[in-house]
Amino acid sequence: MKSASAPFAAAWLAALILGFSLNATAGEAEIRQNLAARIPQFAKIDEIRKAPMPGLYEVRINGFEIYYTDEQGNYLLQGNLIDVKARRNLTEERVEKLSEVAFDKLPVKDAIKIVRGNGKRKLAVFEDPNCGYCKQFERDLTKVDNVTIHLFLYPVLGPDSVTKSRNIWCAKDKAKAWADWMQRGVTPETAECDAAALTRNREFGQKYNISGTPTLIFGDGSRAPGAIPAAQVEKQLAAIN
Repeated sequence: MKSASAPFAAAWLAALILGFSLNATAGEAEIRQNLAARIPQFAKIDEIRKAPMPGLYEVRINGFEIYYTDEQGNYLLQGNLIDVKARRNLTEERVEKLSEVAFDKLPVKDAIKIVRGNGKRKLAVFEDPNCGYCKQFERDLTKVDNVTIHLFLYPVLGPDSVTKSRNIWCAKDKAKAWADWMQRGVTPETAECDAAALTRNREFGQKYNISGTPTLIFGDGSRAPGAIPAAQVEKQLAAIN
């Protein structure tokens, strides 16, 4: 026999859950409204969520910029949130997670494919042909074997970078033209073709906040900015496979 109070208990529980939901929504709306009214750069907020610290909310703008605020948006904190007990930088971990790019989502048709050895391991690199750090990285990367590299030409340093990227992309042997220029200083010959891939690469990079070159993306989606040593590339590749 059902208890007469059961429907009332169910209704009370539903109302309680709905109340929590409405309060969370109202809190987010208040944060958005107050921050946008007081700080112009917060007119467009990507996401608001509860932070690991009670009473604190995470506010994310411009893709990967993390701030913290109270539930009304009256106070704003900028900096790292540290879990001192676990000795973890929670802000850093959050940014790393946000910056991951699923490898199978990469538009590899717009990249130069370079296979070394058995090619079993995977690596994607965004590089500008006029980037000095990229040239250093490319010379060091020759030490890494058994990898398939998807090289995304990413001309962001000026008009000459666009010209060189187009000439490399339009070369009969793209990989050789790239290696000749980056490792040996042989200027790519002038060439013309459909180079819309370069525009798509820049658009992709802007979407995923790829702001510097070189930027590496590993098979597990993790990202490494800068010309990291070959030993570190090898270590990260080995950890995935």
